[in-house]
Amino acid sequence: MKTLTRTRIVGGSLVVTIPKEIVKEESLQEGELVEIEVSKVKKDFFGVLKGIGHFTKEDKFRGQLEE
Repeated sequence: MKTLTRTRIVGGSLVVTIPKEIVKEESLQEGELVEIEVSKVKKDFFGVLKGIGHFTKEDKFRGQLEE
């Protein structure tokens, strides 16, 4: 079973929790040895700027004028 979870700091270590659905499905008990695979989630920004419109000449020079 695959799931997403966030890291958090406990002491000097980063830890993650195993969701209870996975604990039940795998019949996990405290102290058992488990194998995990770690990979960072890639953020997808596709469509974030949808509807922003085209840049104008005023937009191009706005940063230069404000300095």
